[in-house]
Amino acid sequence: MTQTKIRTSPEERGLQVVNTILVTLFMLICVYPFYYVIICSFSSPDAISQGVYFLPVDFTLSTYQKILERGDIFRAFYISCLRTVLGTALCVFASSLFAFLVTKQEMFGRKFIYRLVITTMYLNAGLIPWYITLKAYGFKNNFLVYIIPGAVNAFYIILVKTYFEQLPASLEESAELDGAGFFTIFTKIILPLSKPIIATVAVYCAVGQWNCWMDNYFFVTDSKLQTMQLILYNYLTQAEQLANSMRNSLSGGNVAAIQNAISPQSVQMTVTVMTIVPILCVYPSLQKYFAKGIMLGAVKG
Repeated sequence: MTQTKIRTSPEERGLQVVNTILVTLFMLICVYPFYYVIICSFSSPDAISQGVYFLPVDFTLSTYQKILERGDIFRAFYISCLRTVLGTALCVFASSLFAFLVTKQEMFGRKFIYRLVITTMYLNAGLIPWYITLKAYGFKNNFLVYIIPGAVNAFYIILVKTYFEQLPASLEESAELDGAGFFTIFTKIILPLSKPIIATVAVYCAVGQWNCWMDNYFFVTDSKLQTMQLILYNYLTQAEQLANSMRNSLSGGNVAAIQNAISPQSVQMTVTVMTIVPILCVYPSLQKYFAKGIMLGAVKG
């Protein structure tokens, strides 16, 4: 079977070339800053000060080695991973369950409750009431401060509710005829059919949990509960002191080698890479659902 070749005019081909060039340039503009941080983290401090642009110069892992020797990195990484996994699971389940509830016609005052939740996206009590409320609930130096306050999110509820409303009502009706209850329908029928939007919400929530640091900053003083983001914040603001302490811990070698082993810039680049790379691993596993889910959940057909 022969394929029909679509003829394009010179103007259309020129437009395609221009579009390709513009999209490629835009992609490079978006990708290069992160790539620059990576190559700088593997370059020597002296090379960073002189300029690194395309490839690592004087490749070294000394900064990574010295940072990993500090015990707070591994503990903070564990806490960040734990809050991301538990916080995302709870947020996805609670937001989806709430969204499923407000789709039920028989729920008393469902429209009022739904609109009341949506208003929280526009009205915010502020930092002081937020702090006083969470402190009154006993979340000071408590791991639950990372999970419970974000269990329900109004934006995620909008996405999931809109997606649920597109599912055929006959599926629930047939399940009810077979004797299935509310939670059985929700867990056995609704959630399996909603993988695209659930994956989309999971990506948003996981990124938000991993990047969040304000709750750690305001409520947690226990070093055993610190997250990677607060460690990053402390390292970036105290890079000079940290670099000096690392240089002082080096033994042997001449003074010039020790001075070039670690610098504030190399510390900042290295910690930034160590903080960003783990959350980037979430996207490939959920990418096939993400685009479909965000479109179906945002536009009601």
